[in-house]
Amino acid sequence: MEQIILEIINEIRAAKELAPIETVNAETKLREDLGLTSFDLAELTVKIEDKFDIDIFEDGLVNTIGEILEKLGRQ
Repeated sequence: MEQIILEIINEIRAAKELAPIETVNAETKLREDLGLTSFDLAELTVKIEDKFDIDIFEDGLVNTIGEILEKLGRQ
């Protein structure tokens, strides 16, 4: 699942002409470490919802990869 999230993040980064990220882990911060903006996070939400049929921001903000994986694990 982590690999799928990494692919989605790299799709978003590629659209902004940013270099791809090689790896992520549970502690990776979406804004600080990956440089995602509010718009990018909205796009990330849509892509994850399309792929996994879950809204990761339904219960509030998500700040790290680990929080995304935790929410995906609850489906």
